[in-house]
Amino acid sequence: MTSPATILPQKNRELHNHHFDSTIWNDFKFRDDDIVIATYAKSGTTWLQQIVSQLIFNGREGLPVAEMSPWMDLRVPPKEIKLGEVEQQTHRRFLKTHLPVDALVFSPKAKYIYIGRDGRDVVWSLHNHHANANDLWYEALNETPGRVGPPIAPPPDSIEQYFDDWLGRDGHPLWPFWDNVRTWWEIRDLPNVLPVHFAKLKEDMPGEIRRIAAFLDIRIEQADWDAIVEHCGFDYMKTTAASCVPLGGAFWEGGAGTFMHKGMNGRWRDTLSAEKIAAYEQKALTELGPECAAWLATGEWS
Repeated sequence: MTSPATILPQKNRELHNHHFDSTIWNDFKFRDDDIVIATYAKSGTTWLQQIVSQLIFNGREGLPVAEMSPWMDLRVPPKEIKLGEVEQQTHRRFLKTHLPVDALVFSPKAKYIYIGRDGRDVVWSLHNHHANANDLWYEALNETPGRVGPPIAPPPDSIEQYFDDWLGRDGHPLWPFWDNVRTWWEIRDLPNVLPVHFAKLKEDMPGEIRRIAAFLDIRIEQADWDAIVEHCGFDYMKTTAASCVPLGGAFWEGGAGTFMHKGMNGRWRDTLSAEKIAAYEQKALTELGPECAAWLATGEWS
C-alpha cells in the first residue's frame, strides 16, 4: 500500500470531551481491508456510510448501517463495549471517525475516505442537528461517566449567533474545524486516502460512487448498479433514515428524519451578511491555504 520511504501520519495527541474519547484507537486491532470514513461533522458522513455499505453488500436493502458502521471515537457507549462489538463483525468493516489525523492511529493498509464540505454549510446542518437534540442526547453526552471538560449546552435560537460562535471559537460548541480539514488535506496524496466532497456527490453521485468503488477495489456488478444508485439517493435515505441514523434517531425531536434534514448547500447565502461571508473566507484562506480553501468551498482541486 505504501512504500518504505512514505512517511505515515503519527498520533501525537488525544481528544477527550463531551463527545470524544480518542483513546479507543490505541486499542483497536486493524484488519487489512478496513475502511475508515472520516469527516468533521455534518459533512455527508451518513451519506458516505450508505454508499460504502451499498458497495460492500451489492445494493442490498434493509442494512442497519448506523449499527454496522459505528462512530468509533464517540465516547458512548464505552470503548470496551464498542471494541468488542466491532471485533465480532465478519463483513468488511467500515468505521466512522470525526478526529483529525494526528489524534488517530493510522494504518498503512486500511483505506481512508475523507469527505469535506464548506464550513458554512456544515454550520447550517449542525444547527438543525443541535437545536433538535432532545434530553436523551444531552444526558448521554453530559451525564454519563467519562466526560472531560465542560458539558455541551443548548444552542442559541439565532443561526447567525451560532455561526459567529462556531467561527470565532473554532468549531464551538463541538470541536476544532480547521485542523480537522487541514490534517486530512495534508495526507491527501497517500495511496490509501481518498478525498471526497459533498458538493461533488450532489453534482455527480453515480460518478463519485464509481470513484469510491475503484478506490476500495470493489467491482460493481451491472445487475446491482441501479439498486445501489437508488439506495444512495437522498429521497431513499430519508424514507429509510431509521436504519442510517444512530439509535434510529432516538436522540432528536422528530426522529431520524430530523437528523437527515435537507441535504442542501448554500442556505447561508440568504442569511449571512457580505462582511460575515468575507470573514469566513479569509479565515479559511489563513487556516488552510489557497488550494485547500478552494477545495473546501467547491470540491475542485488540481
